[in-house]
Amino acid sequence: MGDQTPCAALSNTLNKVKPYLAMVSLQFGYAGMYIISMVSLKHGMSNFILATYRHVVATIVIAPFAFVLERKIRPKMTLPIFLRIVLLGFLEPVLDQNLYYLGMKYTTATYASAFVNMLPAVTFILAMIFRLEKINVKKIRSLAKVVGTAITVVGAMVMTLYKGPIIDFIKSGGATHSGTTTESADRHWVTGTIMLLGSIFGWSSFFILQSFTLKKYPAELSLTAWICFMGMVEGTGVSLIMVRDFSAWKVGWDSRLLAASYSGIVCSGIAYYVQGVVIRERGPVFVTSFSPLCMIITAALGVIVLAEKIHFGSILGAIIIVSGLYIVVWGKSKDAKNSETDEKSIEQELPITNNARSIRVDDGIDGPPKIVNIPAAKSPFSTQGT
Repeated sequence: MGDQTPCAALSNTLNKVKPYLAMVSLQFGYAGMYIISMVSLKHGMSNFILATYRHVVATIVIAPFAFVLERKIRPKMTLPIFLRIVLLGFLEPVLDQNLYYLGMKYTTATYASAFVNMLPAVTFILAMIFRLEKINVKKIRSLAKVVGTAITVVGAMVMTLYKGPIIDFIKSGGATHSGTTTESADRHWVTGTIMLLGSIFGWSSFFILQSFTLKKYPAELSLTAWICFMGMVEGTGVSLIMVRDFSAWKVGWDSRLLAASYSGIVCSGIAYYVQGVVIRERGPVFVTSFSPLCMIITAALGVIVLAEKIHFGSILGAIIIVSGLYIVVWGKSKDAKNSETDEKSIEQELPITNNARSIRVDDGIDGPPKIVNIPAAKSPFSTQGT
């Protein structure tokens, strides 16, 4: 028995760490998607077609697993659930992704990923409005979530409004690229920022609606497959309206195919599923609290792959954002511990009362139900011998 204790302790530790590892891994996946997508967009690929192909790939990959693994536990599809899935397929696959791709095209990959740091704050506000997050100003953990969210927003604003001197980590011949990017960003900076704001609101709304939908349709893989499928259908309709040139749909063995395949498998299929699992366990605010890490990873990859220049303000803002992130996660961890304590205390309560009561019993015989008196127990812990 004694040798099982370390195994049980290790299993318990892994269960507690799994949500954190899952979300950190997703941030690396998203960072790779931002860089690969930026390369394909610079090579002339339409953002509408990229988003559509992304969900074609995701549907092909996820649907078979959902059909096989959840065939016994999949709930019955109803019209209200289906309408929610249709809206989910529009909020993230169509609205969020197309606005984000356009905003990234008009600015830079680093700037766009930094703007995603508004996501925890917007999601936290929406979660409070829909009562998914409870705030008690007398509790330190609640204040930590509020203060951490505010610090995250401040850090994002520092990155956006204060640039400072350029810091060259890698001295290379990327000056021309940087100059071209800067000129394009100056021309479309306001338009790109507005599109990124719309993207953040769409993504936050997606998390909130996904949280409600999982309560009615608790099958993460099946829900993921449905969202990807509806995103594919709705995205195809939008793409056919926005892109009239059918030659733009051609994909070869290049960055276009890589961007569609990578983002479809990692950032739509796997990400939707993992986020659904973590949302059921920790809530939507916990999921979005890790988005600032993606900005740091994207900034590093942007320097290496895209030869983007990093300003001092970006580094300062990143430090502030990560500080706010840790404060929010600390508050959420205290929430989790508090909920576990409440569940244990409820389980330990004995459903025994000292008050005598009467119940109505229908014995199946014609006539009115009989009234049976149940006498009060002398002690809540008294037992009768068999």
